[in-house]
Amino acid sequence: MFLLRALLVWLVIIAVETVNGILRILLLVPMIGDFPARQISVFTGSLLIFGVTLFFIKWIAAKTRLQLLIVGIIWVLLTIFFEITLGRLVLNLSWDRITEDYDITHVGFLGFGLLFMAVSPLLASRVRKTIPLTSSST
Repeated sequence: MFLLRALLVWLVIIAVETVNGILRILLLVPMIGDFPARQISVFTGSLLIFGVTLFFIKWIAAKTRLQLLIVGIIWVLLTIFFEITLGRLVLNLSWDRITEDYDITHVGFLGFGLLFMAVSPLLASRVRKTIPLTSSST
């Protein structure tokens, strides 16, 4: 049951991230340019993801730290699939453009954002005190 709920929360996350992307294009890109706006958007997106996760973490009802980590990893895999599909099939972006945001050697921060997404359920659970982060059980 927690996996179905995690999938539904991911849909909320993607909707929120879509709004974040639209606002980035409308507000930030004209002021600072595309790539710097995408860099900033990783941080705002991470905050939004954490906010959504905090709101829904009890409802997801993952019972162990391992389940929380599985939720985060599933979210990351779904997000990568979504971004590649959107980028290639809808926006017709090149592979270079898609991978640019992940390339830390060129100051692409999206990898860090995805890492944060992966641990967000664990962190949110700790904040909401649903499962202790330091317990010996998994």
